[in-house]
Amino acid sequence: MATRKTTKKSNTSKEELLAFYRDMLLIRRFEEKAGQLYGMGLIGGFCHLYIGQEAVVVGLEAAAKEGDKRITSYRDHGHMLACGMDPNGVMAELTGRSGGYSRGKGGSMHMFSKEKHFYGGHGIVGAQVPLGAGLAFADKYLETGNVTFAYFGDGAANQGQIYETYNMAQLWELPVIFVIENNQYAMGTSVARSTKSPSLWERGAAYGISGEEVDGMDVLAVKEASEKATAHCRAGKGPYILEIKTYRYRGHSMSDPAKYRTREEVQKMREERDPIEHVRALLLQGDHATDDDLKQIDKEIKAVVNASAEFAKNSPEPDLAELWTDIYAESDA
Repeated sequence: MATRKTTKKSNTSKEELLAFYRDMLLIRRFEEKAGQLYGMGLIGGFCHLYIGQEAVVVGLEAAAKEGDKRITSYRDHGHMLACGMDPNGVMAELTGRSGGYSRGKGGSMHMFSKEKHFYGGHGIVGAQVPLGAGLAFADKYLETGNVTFAYFGDGAANQGQIYETYNMAQLWELPVIFVIENNQYAMGTSVARSTKSPSLWERGAAYGISGEEVDGMDVLAVKEASEKATAHCRAGKGPYILEIKTYRYRGHSMSDPAKYRTREEVQKMREERDPIEHVRALLLQGDHATDDDLKQIDKEIKAVVNASAEFAKNSPEPDLAELWTDIYAESDA
């Protein structure tokens, strides 16, 4: 595979580059395995893969601190892994097993981790954005100094509830980063066919919200933008919008043949803009790692992913009694 040409050496440390490489590769290999399990009938319902978009969430998490929250839509496995959720628990949930994060009841789109401050995974387009503002409201009220990353896509960016949330978030100066993962296609509709405005982040100007466009295929660019956005929010300046231009290699979901774009388009992105290959090139060019070193990392990552698949297969299905749990909250009143 051809790699992206790098005109200058990165100032990022060897350790950080290797961490980025591992984290993105874990997401890539995990998603590939999830695709295989779906094909085998072990994952039911919907399954939206994150392949190609790894630099977005890894770059953003690089600026996150303990206590920061994240909430996203249904293309969420990468977000779970990037914030430190256990691959075993994620894969078990994908396969509907009791060892999963939602005890097998949430599946691909609806799993949560209070420990890792991950609040979903939501199947309704755009619904997570006002919830993200609510999480940020709690942090401002409690004066925790934490921020919330509220992720949504270019398709959801046309939903009315997004702009209601923009208005309230700026009015109340909430510490929320609105992350638009612009992967160029809302299901099968290209941005050019669905959106008249030349950019999505600039829509926040109507509410006085600052923001910027970011190269989502470059993890270092995403990290730099994330540091700027989190600093803005932690300083009490209100919300910030990051429109991150990225690309998904697979269809919208596993049931999507993606006939609305050419194979040549996808292959060109893979060969010239792949986010993992970019970091790989930086590691090799900077003499931070050898080809054998990176092959060993890949081997280790594959072992972790294979182990998660075995854990999922061996985890039992939920007991029927689980149908009655997590429905009502007990009260002393």
